[in-house]
Order: sequence, then structure tokens, then C-alpha cells
Amino acid sequence: MAFIDLSRNEIQAKLVYYGTGRGGKTTNLLYIHESMSKQVCGKMVTIDTKGDRTLFFDFLPLSVGKIMDLSIRIQVYTVPGQVMYNTTRKLVLRGVDGVAFVADSLRVQRQRNIESLQNLAENLQGEGLNIKEIPLVLQYNKRDLTESNIPLLSVEEMEEDLNKELRVPYFEASAVKGYGVYETLREISKRTIKNVIQKVGGQLER
Repeated sequence: MAFIDLSRNEIQAKLVYYGTGRGGKTTNLLYIHESMSKQVCGKMVTIDTKGDRTLFFDFLPLSVGKIMDLSIRIQVYTVPGQVMYNTTRKLVLRGVDGVAFVADSLRVQRQRNIESLQNLAENLQGEGLNIKEIPLVLQYNKRDLTESNIPLLSVEEMEEDLNKELRVPYFEASAVKGYGVYETLREISKRTIKNVIQKVGGQLER
């Protein structure tokens, strides 16, 4: 849940990148962090687990400006993708304001994508949140492998599997090459900030 830090004159919001292990969550954040100006981007913090990582940094989207004289700072997290770390996933989701779900386009990951999205819905429900109501976008990662011999899911198949009921924006992407990465971040940031402003604005006007 976004909160107001009066000591910094900021509204702080939390974004979480969710998805299967090795699906591209970490690569998304590393690309964003390395290419973003250090004037608006904080230090990357990495928490290593066996075979997986949780990453965190925050940034100040300057184009947003100020709301009621308050700047908006967005904290961006990844969750570990492996099932054994579900307790950590729940902890990272605590206080979340928006989610970018990174799906793996490899055909062998089809069922894991579906299970990971179901896991997200369950863990959000545990926080009193509805996956159909929270700001959410989908990213179909590894689309750069279409010219390889590796069997990939089509975008239509991924839409049928993951987005048939949600009907949220989706982006084809290659986190390794960087395309679709900022588009995903821009859309989920925009949706999250809009939602946060509605909630915080109502609190400030009371």
C-alpha cells in the first residue's frame, strides 16, 4: 500500500515483477537499472537465495511531476520464481501497489506460467487484494528467440492461457535485448500511479 513520507515530501509506491524462475524478471530489472540515469535511480540491492535472487531498487519518475507538492517514488522488486520460495514471494508482495507479470515464451514453460499466475492470484488474495482489480500488466518475454530452433508459444496461446479473463495490457519483449522492457515498466508505472493518486488524493482531501 502506497504511503506518504512527509520527511521527504514523497508518495512511495511499490511495484513487483512476478513470474516463473528464469523467466526474465531479474533481467528486466538489471536492464532498467543499468540504463536508467543515476539521478533518478537508487542503488540495486540483491538478496541471494539458492539458485534464485530477489532484487530491489527504487526510482523517481521525473516525468510524473508532483501531486499536491509531493514527489512520487516507485520501489521496484522481483520475487524468486521457484516454488520453494513462496514464503519470500508473499513477503515481497506485502504492500504491493502494482504487478508486472513476466511470462516465459518457451513452450516447455507453458504450465509453469499458468501455475505462477495462479500463485500470484492466491498470494494477492492473502493480502486482501484481487488480481482483477490491482494494476497489472503482462510481459511475454524471450520473443527474440522466434528465429531460433527452440519451440516457443505463440502470443495467441499466451493470451489464451494467461489473459483471457484478466484482459490487461500485454507486451512482447526481450529482456536480454531490451525491447519491450521500458514499455512494460512505463505502462505498469502509469497504471499504478493513477491508482495511488486516487487513493492518496482522497486521504489528503479529508
